[in-house]
Amino acid sequence: MNVRRKILKALSLPVLANMGALPAMAQDDYPSHPVTMVVPFPPGGVADTVGRPVAEAMGRYLKQSVIIENKGGAGGGIGMGQVARAKADGYTLLMALSSIVVLPEADKVLKRSPMYQLDQLKPIARFTADPTVLVVRAESPWKTYAEFIAYVKSHPAKVSFGSSGNYGTMHVPMEQLKAATSSYMLHVPYSGAGPAVIALLFGQVDALSTGPASVVQHIKAGKLRALAHWGEGRLAVMPDVPSFKELGVPVAYSQWAGMFAPAGTPAAVVEKLRQAAKFAAQDPRAVQALTSAGTSFQPQDAPDFERFVQADARAMASLVQRIGKVD
Repeated sequence: MNVRRKILKALSLPVLANMGALPAMAQDDYPSHPVTMVVPFPPGGVADTVGRPVAEAMGRYLKQSVIIENKGGAGGGIGMGQVARAKADGYTLLMALSSIVVLPEADKVLKRSPMYQLDQLKPIARFTADPTVLVVRAESPWKTYAEFIAYVKSHPAKVSFGSSGNYGTMHVPMEQLKAATSSYMLHVPYSGAGPAVIALLFGQVDALSTGPASVVQHIKAGKLRALAHWGEGRLAVMPDVPSFKELGVPVAYSQWAGMFAPAGTPAAVVEKLRQAAKFAAQDPRAVQALTSAGTSFQPQDAPDFERFVQADARAMASLVQRIGKVD
């Protein structure tokens, strides 16, 4: 009996060893086929502008294509929810904006089923963090913020602003501005920053707030005018544009872009993605692409980014509660 047990044990060892090795081999070989990076907005917005050069650089590091998939709708919630529910294997990633921390709280305010929860997503890396900019058409009568807000106050509900959707990164700062100035403007939501900017260019709305990368080329071309921004000091790409802080308006908002993976993604895969993200943030081609677009890398690695996301989520939850329910 003892001899039989020893024989069976000896025969089973290679099988057990191989069974234990398979997951490690799979992770070591990651990625073995192309990776999808979901951008939860239409082309032309900040997430798309950041996502494309980052995906191209990461693809060179990973030696596999990283393919952008634009999935707009619900202020980014549809695409974010898609990634939150995706298989946690590193083959479906998300390039999100700061609205990712706002939408779950907005769902609570609106008493609707959440599109996703933050704990369904693992922060991998932050790439950019720019204040939003208040822009109008260059042909508009407003040359300064003072002229703009004076008109808004004297013509309630006549001035409209576009956004990428309710509670998105273009909507929240304008709600801040309305509250700080006791003014009213008509909100017109679109499916993303790209369509909202086009709406402004063609006169369908009067103003909007968005990241510099979405509008800097139109400003340089003389089609749009920036009146103020939600950051500190002056922006390198728009040195003549004052901050609201300079103008005595107590508002501040940053539109950041960062990469997430589904929660539960294996640690070895997360580590490889972190290294690929670091490579992208230092890659000359990616740096040049973002510089040309009017922004720059302001990277954070996973541990710092995770803490940043949690802190921003707390701050934005309080802000959304103040904004309350919007149509």
